[in-house]
Amino acid sequence: MGAMTASPGRRVLLAAPRGYCAGVDRAVIAVEKALEQYGAPIYVRHEIVHNKYVVQTLEKKGAIFVERTEEVPEGNIVMFSAHGVAPVVHEEARRGRLASIDATCPLVTKVHKEAVRFADEDYDILLIGHEGHEEVIGTSGEAPDHIQLVDGPADVAKVEVRDESKVVWLSQTTLSVDETMETVDALKEKFPQLISPPSDDICYATQNRQLAVKQMGAEADLVIVVGSRNSSNSKRLVEVAKLAGSRAAHLVDFAAEIDEAWLDGVTTVGVTSGASVPEVLVEEVLEWLAERGYGDVEIVKAAEESITFSLPKELRRDLREEAAALVAERGGSGTGA
Repeated sequence: MGAMTASPGRRVLLAAPRGYCAGVDRAVIAVEKALEQYGAPIYVRHEIVHNKYVVQTLEKKGAIFVERTEEVPEGNIVMFSAHGVAPVVHEEARRGRLASIDATCPLVTKVHKEAVRFADEDYDILLIGHEGHEEVIGTSGEAPDHIQLVDGPADVAKVEVRDESKVVWLSQTTLSVDETMETVDALKEKFPQLISPPSDDICYATQNRQLAVKQMGAEADLVIVVGSRNSSNSKRLVEVAKLAGSRAAHLVDFAAEIDEAWLDGVTTVGVTSGASVPEVLVEEVLEWLAERGYGDVEIVKAAEESITFSLPKELRRDLREEAAALVAERGGSGTGA
């Protein structure tokens, strides 16, 4: 049998849209551009996007990933990841005499602004999201005294507010649409006057990828989601596939992680990828499947995407010079402001 033959009855459903969203594309290009313009090293606080392959590729080009701003030596350039950071992190960068580039996704920035606005109006803000996720930490940091996290419907019972007529919900941008609405419904039951954000916080890309998987999962025996374990939107795609009726769904970083045993009795395989996944990784999965008789590929199209975001404005400045000036203006190597 040839390497790319299709066995009768076996097919692959390939989700569209899948993979890179505009916010991820912008963040990854921002790191590459910064390395080109300013030379290595460029420090990145936290993984720029939640994908193993992307992080490793950028490390090879001279990006250095750190968990804390304090790890970056003064006079350097630090970039904040697509997930966004709390205001205190910008402060840390200034104190550490660092020039910074903010690669926060504009759709996350929108949620940060909503948080600030509702906090200014003294609302209690119920943030629906996953505890410990960088995006949630960043958004909460905009108004820590006003925000409490609600991690799913089970969390609703313990929520307490000061004034039931001044309560609003916001959410992490990469959640499952259905689960979020389930949490919102539970919150509305407890707080009938709960108000919703002016526009949906769950981003267009998250929604579109889930929609495609729903359509696909209903027909697939097995769904393979390409994505990393710490990628919230990728993990949600696995859940959505199972709920849509797929017998099995698995998250893999690379084709090599697929277990052949998953193919037992499987005629239809669905394939998609999370919003931080380069297409080359999906192509490898399609080749792997084709070599095993699943060469017949059908596209399942749920939406058209044409959104792009312009690059962070800081890339138009001479940040190396700015960083040097920050060190110089405070007389060299002090530690605190």
